[in-house]
Amino acid sequence: MFKNQIIHFSLSLSYDQYFKVYQGIAKNISVVADDGRRIMFSAGKIQPFLTKQGIHGHFQLELTAENKFVSLQRLK
Repeated sequence: MFKNQIIHFSLSLSYDQYFKVYQGIAKNISVVADDGRRIMFSAGKIQPFLTKQGIHGHFQLELTAENKFVSLQRLK
């Protein structure tokens, strides 16, 4: 049995940048993980972290061995 993948990345998006999701212009977030991999995931997954200032912080994304979404959390 394969283990889930844990991927760390930083993200800094202004509220206006994220607003493109609501406008239908953007559907995915693409970032470079701390280990250098480029990852892409649905913009809706990061929405719970949206504030009036946007989305800022260091995050942990968990994926199955088949690259299916498991969880996303902001790290302190």
